[in-house]
Amino acid sequence: MRIVIQRVKSASVHIEGREKSNISAGMLILLGIEPTDSLTDIEWLCKKIVALRIFNDAEGVMNKSIVEAEGEILLVSQFTLMASTKKGNRPSYIRAARPEIAIPLYEQFCATLSRHLGKIVQTGEFGADMQVSLVNDGPVTIIIDSQLKE
Repeated sequence: MRIVIQRVKSASVHIEGREKSNISAGMLILLGIEPTDSLTDIEWLCKKIVALRIFNDAEGVMNKSIVEAEGEILLVSQFTLMASTKKGNRPSYIRAARPEIAIPLYEQFCATLSRHLGKIVQTGEFGADMQVSLVNDGPVTIIIDSQLKE
């Protein structure tokens, strides 16, 4: 699994002109899933996400987790995170999991992240054409790959 975390002041997802979800201060997380990903990847990533100290404390130092900052999370599936650009100019998405594998993992990721966060995680809609808006805070953007554990 590969995620991109963006610390945001606000974020929203629109589908076919209608707002599906929105959050105030917190994280917008884009999630890419590979066929070999498992519940172990989900658990590791969710623990990492809620423990990341990327929110400012009273002195303006990034020293608080999303739980301590009482932030919200908007989670959006994004198969293009698994793109390979090694050959040619057209990205290959062969590393992205097919829907029959990705959808149950995405749903489990949402449930696990909600449990670790202690509140419902807002979502986009798997496979939909989404328009994602955000006000990046910082900007702070972090990429984590569960296969690399870095």
